[in-house]
Amino acid sequence: MVSKTDDIPASVPHCNPVDLADEPLNGAQESSKTRPKKSCGCGHGAETAMVNGDSCHEHTDEAESKHVGSSEAEREEDSNEQEVIVIQDTGFTVKIQAPGTEPFDLQVSPQEMVQEIHQVLIDREDTCHRTCFSLQLDGNVLDNFSELKSIEGLQEGSLLKVVEEPYTVREARIHVRHIRDLLKSLDPSDAYNGVDCNSLSFLSIFTDGDLGDSGKRKKRGNDLEQIDCTPPEHILPGSKDRPLVPLQPLNKDWKPMQCLKVLTMSGWNPPPGNRKMHGDLMYLYIVTVEERHVSITASTRGFYLNQSTTYTFNPKPANPSFLSHSLVELLSQISPAFKKNFTALQKKRVQRHPFERIATPFQVYSWTAPQIDHAMDCVRAEDAYTSRLGYEEHIPGQTRDWNEELQTTRELSRKNLPERLLRERAIFKVHSDFTAAATRGAMAVIDGNVMAINPGEETRMQMFIWNNIFFSLGFDVRDHYRELGGDAAAHAAPTNDLNGVRAYGAVDVEGLYTLGTVVVDYRGYRVTAQSIIPGILEREQEQSVIYGSIDFGKTVVSHNKYLELLEKTSRPLKVQKHNVLNEKNESVELCSSVECKGIIGNDGRHYILDLLRTFPPDLNFLPVDGEELPPESKHLGFPRQHRHRLACLRQELIEAFVEHRYLLFMKMAALQLMQQKANKDTKTDTPAIMDVSTEDKAEPNHTQTTTEESSHTPDASTGQTENSTASEENSSKPVTNGPLEPTATHNGKCKSPLEGKDLEESIPGLAQAKELAETLVAEVGSGIDSKSCEVVLNACQAVGSISNTSFDIRFNPDIFSPGVRFPEETTDDVQKQKQLLKDAASFLLSCQIPSLVKDCLDHSALPMDGATFAETLHQRGINIRYLGTVLEFLDKTSAKAQLEHIYRIGIMELITRCAKHIFKTYLQGVELSALSAAVSHFLNCFLSSFADAVAHLPPDELVSRRKNRKRRNRVPGGGDNTAWASLTPSELWKNIATEAQSYYHFTIQCESVDQVVEKYGLQKTTLLREISIKTGIQILIKEYNFDSRHKPAFTEEDILNIFPVVKYVNPKASDAFHFFQSGQAKVQQGFLKEGCELINEALNLFNNVYGPMHVEICACLRLLARLNYIMGDHPEALSNQQKAVLMSERVLGIEHPNTIQEYMHLALYCFANGQLSTALRLLYRARYLMLLVTGEDHPEMALLDSNIGLVLHGVMEYDLSLRFLENALTINTKYHGARSLKVALSHHLVAKVYESKAEFRSALQHEKEGYTIYKNQMGETHEKTKESSEYLKYLTQQAVALQRTMNEIYKNGSNASIMPVKFTAPSMASVLEQLNIINGIIFIPLSQKDLENLKSEVQRRQQLQELGKSKESTEERPLELEDKIPVD
Repeated sequence: MVSKTDDIPASVPHCNPVDLADEPLNGAQESSKTRPKKSCGCGHGAETAMVNGDSCHEHTDEAESKHVGSSEAEREEDSNEQEVIVIQDTGFTVKIQAPGTEPFDLQVSPQEMVQEIHQVLIDREDTCHRTCFSLQLDGNVLDNFSELKSIEGLQEGSLLKVVEEPYTVREARIHVRHIRDLLKSLDPSDAYNGVDCNSLSFLSIFTDGDLGDSGKRKKRGNDLEQIDCTPPEHILPGSKDRPLVPLQPLNKDWKPMQCLKVLTMSGWNPPPGNRKMHGDLMYLYIVTVEERHVSITASTRGFYLNQSTTYTFNPKPANPSFLSHSLVELLSQISPAFKKNFTALQKKRVQRHPFERIATPFQVYSWTAPQIDHAMDCVRAEDAYTSRLGYEEHIPGQTRDWNEELQTTRELSRKNLPERLLRERAIFKVHSDFTAAATRGAMAVIDGNVMAINPGEETRMQMFIWNNIFFSLGFDVRDHYRELGGDAAAHAAPTNDLNGVRAYGAVDVEGLYTLGTVVVDYRGYRVTAQSIIPGILEREQEQSVIYGSIDFGKTVVSHNKYLELLEKTSRPLKVQKHNVLNEKNESVELCSSVECKGIIGNDGRHYILDLLRTFPPDLNFLPVDGEELPPESKHLGFPRQHRHRLACLRQELIEAFVEHRYLLFMKMAALQLMQQKANKDTKTDTPAIMDVSTEDKAEPNHTQTTTEESSHTPDASTGQTENSTASEENSSKPVTNGPLEPTATHNGKCKSPLEGKDLEESIPGLAQAKELAETLVAEVGSGIDSKSCEVVLNACQAVGSISNTSFDIRFNPDIFSPGVRFPEETTDDVQKQKQLLKDAASFLLSCQIPSLVKDCLDHSALPMDGATFAETLHQRGINIRYLGTVLEFLDKTSAKAQLEHIYRIGIMELITRCAKHIFKTYLQGVELSALSAAVSHFLNCFLSSFADAVAHLPPDELVSRRKNRKRRNRVPGGGDNTAWASLTPSELWKNIATEAQSYYHFTIQCESVDQVVEKYGLQKTTLLREISIKTGIQILIKEYNFDSRHKPAFTEEDILNIFPVVKYVNPKASDAFHFFQSGQAKVQQGFLKEGCELINEALNLFNNVYGPMHVEICACLRLLARLNYIMGDHPEALSNQQKAVLMSERVLGIEHPNTIQEYMHLALYCFANGQLSTALRLLYRARYLMLLVTGEDHPEMALLDSNIGLVLHGVMEYDLSLRFLENALTINTKYHGARSLKVALSHHLVAKVYESKAEFRSALQHEKEGYTIYKNQMGETHEKTKESSEYLKYLTQQAVALQRTMNEIYKNGSNASIMPVKFTAPSMASVLEQLNIINGIIFIPLSQKDLENLKSEVQRRQQLQELGKSKESTEERPLELEDKIPVD
């Protein structure tokens, strides 16, 4: 672990040097002694944190600096990786003097480049209008690309002068572009149009800017009168209305303050020769707000007014000419309105949170948008004309050589951490740029704006090159895939290939290269974009392929260098080296599938391409004559016919299967060792168990036991694939199987460093077996007795290992490939491999799907929409083609009612995917001019109750039919084809049912959208969202009347755009991720402080690699915020969580399930900071989004409603509070069962509100329910049961007192002496305590004695672990820790 006490840069308030220094980092006992005291809200040096946090805010004005304006350690991409980790030097301050401004201080670090100071100046409010300047130190110009530490004489307090430089055409263009960007900086239209990596964020509307200044507020909100708590009608429980408009609330900042009417290039460009020699670079035409039309010359010396008008050219300077170095200075002199509005605009721009304006690494598209006015925009117009290829204005030599960039970044050195960070950053940057360029190119290809390289061929067969990227369409050209399923196979191959590229990229073998690959679905076409191997276009394919096969295995060649490189990938990818026969019946050795081709480029690099069979085939969807599947598969109706024969198993499944076999292997070895011990003399019955065939019949039972066993162990191998997200995701959804707090969370999903230690304790002899396996690997067969060898040999054979001396499972990807033949002598191996594939296929059905259902039942998997559901399947290695099987399985489960939400999401996913398949072919027949009409017609057939939706053929606005005939079919989507117009709703739904049957083998009996909605409880708005996201449709945001029987819901004006859906490789930051994981593990073990440090470290590294915006940074911030909160630093928690919300909105989307959860966390921290109205607004927003995305019937809604109810209770809105809490009670009862501890807690919360309303009878009734559950689940003596019984007594007394008073009044009339009844308004502290409990955060006060016990307990554990003999039951372990330490 990196100790960070001595190298904390002054500008990183995350780490308080004070805190770190006061706690020696020597060993666990020391820290566990000091920790719990702090975490019990004892302030934990919170003052220091605040001071630190605030001081940071004070200098943000100077430092919109490398933190891109963020006041924390969000260092911009080019930050100082070495500084934090390796080199211990802190930053220093320099003075900067720009023309016309006061000198100001700027904090810099020695690792930075001069260029970063440029960026800071271009972003700062008072210098943002300068782009063409140099920085000078004592009259010497600093080189832009040199590091600050290499500059002589630069030290603390040096003065850097900003010196204006003469313009060139390029600099003038950059200047105009920058000014245009400043003018548009608050305008959301780029985000709506999905360009330049802009995306939407609405958080600031709900927080009203309240979250700034680490939790200090402009107005204190504790005076409850100010708070308006009434939610809009549609958010209340039970409301059926699902409006669309609130999805994008109006942001008052977006009303653009107009600075200019028009800024555009003049028609007089480019300057004629004689004017060039006077220094004219280009001419601009401008209309000011005051309606003044002016012509401006950009010259080498700056900008000035000339005397040209629209029709006469007179380039002489006007009088006065107002010559200024910056366009802003010039315009401020001629237009008072510009001066005023531009200043105001920049003020607003700088006030926005940096995360609202930084570009995201990959484009996020919005499926809804308001009607935006289309304004004149010179830069956009120019970009469209010059069809800006790569980024000509930034890069010498015009277009980028993508292949060279992608491969050189891979070749960068990776010996130590700083080098690895540089390398990963470069790889990530190139990938994100390549993805953007490829997407733009693919759209240009489908829109018909790129010339094909084989223009003579028919459109489906054409290929394109644009910007050094090669594009091909997803059709079966030249019957290449005829054997494998034609067009269906050609459509599936690119995604398989992309998965292969991803896998080989992740293994990252030096010397082995893959192509940059992006798959784009746009307007019904699939386009594959690839970088180009140097020299491949000059040669025939036959000459260049020196490894693999170009005809699916008829001719095969191999190459030693390739075998050597691929050998290194064999183990991580589980690919077995194998021999195949070529056309001459010679045996050829391969270490990949036959389709994988090796080509040496002209640059001498070894490339592999066509990786579509990297992973082994999925036999459940690949019927093979004469092959029987295991019974588990057969009784579920497998093998099934699939559209194509390229169905592969997912990498996650292979990993899980191998992991599972490893446990089996260990158990077998252990079992035999035990037997050998028992019968030293005879060893008759050992081989019997090991017979392969019997083992396979027994396999399902093993399967069951292993999953059972592993699911109880806290560090079980099951959760391994999702350890990154699960541990923070699930922290708010407690599983309750322990006798502690109802909400103790056991997510041992995170792999602790002692992965699988507990398994050892649960199976006797396992430790020996492990030892034996390890020694065998170390010295194969040399000095070990034959019995032990036999043990391992038997176990190896039983689990299908390819080695006889160690556990090693790999797959041969060519098994069952048509046309591939294997040599005679490998028949045995091939048989074994076939068996292994059958086992893997049945493992998916008998193990993974049941474990998915189990995870859904205990709420450790909680998908909310189609995307998160697909992700849940994928994490467990289940392909989407199993969707029907999963749904049937859910349907047959005994606890079906508790899985209703999953079933509903699954059905919706199935229907929208079928609709997407149909939509794809539907769109291919539509010509461009009819696109909006066709899309709206399709949506009407899909969602509108109007039975005879008739397509509006677009009125032939400009068509003279005769001319049109010749131009036919030049574009893939050409053809004046109006077949689409004849689609009817009933036909579409019939097709959807057919598609569900043929693709997913699932029966939907529904003829119309209304029947489906009725039968499965779906929502039309949700269906609309799902189909729009899947197909890239963008619709106008307004209220649609889906249920009208008289007119269709959509018109063609409602379809605003159609976006590409892009699949790409997303490179990972490995070092940062390891820090993050070990941080999580520390937190799991209760060492919060160390965990916090590690996660801070991870955050720095993530920022280094990904830049400031990324999904993983979002997870990091969320966890940090939670830790800050637990350790009592609420303002810091608020600040980190605010960033997490903004980032989630920007990177995942404004209504992504993840964003909804981030909103909930933020609301809790707001409440803790006393910002009640903000907390409510955030919770209402979360509830609205959740209703839109999944509807009210979802277990997560119970948590949300409990939160809302508690906050409303806190502000004394009792009736409203009850509506939400009672709804939460209903949902909890449904999904957790009436006897669950969650339900007991819900009853208690409802009782509290009734008590506050003085309705004691209802309160008693609810608390009794709760008491009964506690008594049955926990026993009489448990503190929860006691608490509940105390509360019951108190309520009874109150009820009796009230009754007496009432009787008194009846008896004596108005002159009764009335005892005052105690009405209790809840204290904020008690509400907060309940909020913490339901959100899974528990603080347990510890006495000195507890601390001593804990300390000795930790020591005892460590000794036990060292001995490796700990015999504690696996279930006790997490609980004991949870008793003592705040659990997250």
